[in-house]
Amino acid sequence: MAEKSTVKKVITGIVALAVLAAIGYGANLSNKPAGGEAAKTGGDGLIPIKTWSQKACSSTPWVVADQKGFFKEEGLKIVYTGDTQPGQQIPSVLNGNNDVGSAHPNQIAVAIAAGAKIKGVVKAGIDPLPDQDPKLRHMNWYVNPQETPDIKSFADLNKYPGKVKFSIITNNQCSDFLANNIADKQGVKRDKIEWVTMPDIQAVQALKKGLVTVSGVHPPFYKSMEDAGMVKIADSLDAGFGQGGGVGYYYFTTDFIQQHPDIIKKFSQAIIKAQKWANEHPEEARKLTEDWIQVPVSATHYYAADTTIGADLVTPWIEDLENAGVIPKGKVKASDLVYSDEVNTQKAQ
Repeated sequence: MAEKSTVKKVITGIVALAVLAAIGYGANLSNKPAGGEAAKTGGDGLIPIKTWSQKACSSTPWVVADQKGFFKEEGLKIVYTGDTQPGQQIPSVLNGNNDVGSAHPNQIAVAIAAGAKIKGVVKAGIDPLPDQDPKLRHMNWYVNPQETPDIKSFADLNKYPGKVKFSIITNNQCSDFLANNIADKQGVKRDKIEWVTMPDIQAVQALKKGLVTVSGVHPPFYKSMEDAGMVKIADSLDAGFGQGGGVGYYYFTTDFIQQHPDIIKKFSQAIIKAQKWANEHPEEARKLTEDWIQVPVSATHYYAADTTIGADLVTPWIEDLENAGVIPKGKVKASDLVYSDEVNTQKAQ
């Protein structure tokens, strides 16, 4: 009988191969010149940039930039192409169905390890500093006190018999990166966690019905958890990565970046203006987000307020993938994930 550690490595390898195959397929479809349509203006004189529906927890900068006119000020307009499942988002950019997306460093690193030619061009969300409002932290984890009254922290999960089911949007994302590192710090073995895939919007009901034991969700969904009487047992600050615990990037293909540096500059400036505005007007940003995603929202994510895109925040995410055997050690460097140019070091006006 195979040892559990061996079986786990085989399963991890199979999952990683499936992810890499999807990325590779998207990369093979991207032989045509990238961004051709984006260079053309419509009758309104604005340059269209395609992305998926953006009706998730990270929607705030998109809706703010749209409704407050920051994209238009830069001569851009966003064309929403409809819903795209998380696992197909990077492939949709590689094959040209979309021009831009946003993701965490581990998602981008897995794609690049598989041969995807994409790079982050500007920071999206970051975790707030410890002295800032806790409701802005990138993620919270909750339990149902009716089902597990003795669980008050991750460390208490060791009292739970067998594996503990955690909700997760998709693998190699913030949900597993942060939760695994909190588990490490609180003495819970990673193989005690079993991941159950679902969007945040379903996590409350899944927790109430006992389909999962722990639900990890993002700020727009904290209110739903609290209204349902769920109990918070951890947040992203507990992972110990500071602002890097919530870092994400807006990414384009390298072909698009090379062919349209002016569009990259315009996009970066518009989205940073929106992120600064959202940080400075939290209540209005919350309401715009709530109306856009059509669920109760207690707070939005906290966002980067400048276009500087240093590689230092990326390293822990890459090392976690290497230690888990998802990508080979040394296959991807932090500098591989981000685009470095003068556009990324100037402040948005």
